[in-house]
Amino acid sequence: MSKSYGDMPAEEFKKYGHELIDWVTNYLESVGSLPVLPNINPGDVKSKLPAHAPQSGEPINKIIEDLNKIILPGTTHWQHPNFMAYFNSTASGPGILGELISAAFNVNSMLWKSAPASTELEETVLSWFREIINLPKEFLGIIYDTASVSSMHAIAAARENAGFDIRKNGMSGIPKLCLYCSEQAHNSIDKGALALGIGLDGIRKIPVDSEFKMITSELEKAIKEDRANGCVPFCVVATIGTTSTTSVDPVEEIAKTCAREKIWLHVDAAHAGVTAMLPEMKKHFKGVEQADSFVVNPHKWLFVPVDLSILYTRRPEILKRAFSLTAEYLKTAEDTSVNNHMDYGIQLGRRFRSLKFWFVLRYFGIAGLQARLREHIRLGQLFAKWIDEHPQFERVAPTPFSTVCFRAKPNKWNDEQKLNKLNEKLMNTVNSTGKIFITHTKLNGKFTIRLVISGLRTEEKHVEFAWNLIQDTFQQILNEG
Repeated sequence: MSKSYGDMPAEEFKKYGHELIDWVTNYLESVGSLPVLPNINPGDVKSKLPAHAPQSGEPINKIIEDLNKIILPGTTHWQHPNFMAYFNSTASGPGILGELISAAFNVNSMLWKSAPASTELEETVLSWFREIINLPKEFLGIIYDTASVSSMHAIAAARENAGFDIRKNGMSGIPKLCLYCSEQAHNSIDKGALALGIGLDGIRKIPVDSEFKMITSELEKAIKEDRANGCVPFCVVATIGTTSTTSVDPVEEIAKTCAREKIWLHVDAAHAGVTAMLPEMKKHFKGVEQADSFVVNPHKWLFVPVDLSILYTRRPEILKRAFSLTAEYLKTAEDTSVNNHMDYGIQLGRRFRSLKFWFVLRYFGIAGLQARLREHIRLGQLFAKWIDEHPQFERVAPTPFSTVCFRAKPNKWNDEQKLNKLNEKLMNTVNSTGKIFITHTKLNGKFTIRLVISGLRTEEKHVEFAWNLIQDTFQQILNEG
């Protein structure tokens, strides 16, 4: 009898495929009953796993058994309705199903020829979404994995646009390049600039005002100083929805400065960019049409499974010029009449990411997505109102969307060091219960608790539960002295 060297038999795949769909269904229905944070220590998961891979294949039911015994109890549950940390990323049912089909196709979307449906669906879905978030028609979209990578590509395009033929000559022998972003910008901007050879000294952090927005006059001052010192300002990064506070930089003012100074403007709207589909949020997006590039992540607040980030640019020819290289084995007869997405980035291999986004957009529709975003914003404003009304809590930043920055401040407590220790203890004690998960930032030296409402399964009852737990824990800490 000859051995089979093929795949899992179809009937076995079908049997366990049904079982795992049931597993996922049960998980999504019951995730709210699990601890948000696992009660484990570093190394606990690894200690339960074999040190070496199995010599012979193991049955799927044994793998599922270990999934339940080892992996599930060691997971922080981002799908949990009480996960209110970072910027939550929740995957919806249609997005998960789209991910399944993408994995089944397993295409490489490097060329139109290698994946025609993937290439053309990506172009179509990103054209839809461009209209949904009200970007002008000249903006072309490209999908990357995360905003860190999207922004790095935008900075690379800005560097290419600086006019030094870096593509041919590299970074040696050119004047020092300077990039500008606010003190509140995400550190992925720094990482992207570092990877591209800008150096820490080439990254200028612009001061922010009392609402944590970039001060345009300080930006203009920095540009003037750098030009006088022989530096070439080449890129400004403005943020709509900063990571710590979701503050919104004055993009319209910054765009005028960039146009006058002939500097590339990149707008990082990774988290909050999806709210551009809400007419009432239009005030936060003034000036984006003048940006050279704009990043938004549907995996952050539009219920698409991680990872899916979109970079829109109205200067795609510059982005392509920065990255396009075609080896002989990648040339096709259709190259002159199609877009090969490998030309717009560092990666050659590209997953069929647009499929899960297509599933989500079609299943929920624009109105369904708008309704869910509005509800999250309503809940964020409600939580902010509870903070404002409590005599022993205070908001530390405005709440333009649904992220609330706050801290406990007992009556007559004015020692900032003591307040920082209290709030750190409050957050850690709350998280140690496993009932909710919140994180922190520091604003003007103040330890600030962040509560983010953007999870698909988060309802008002969950927000109220979190508020009650925070208040009860705060009172318990005070009583303990």
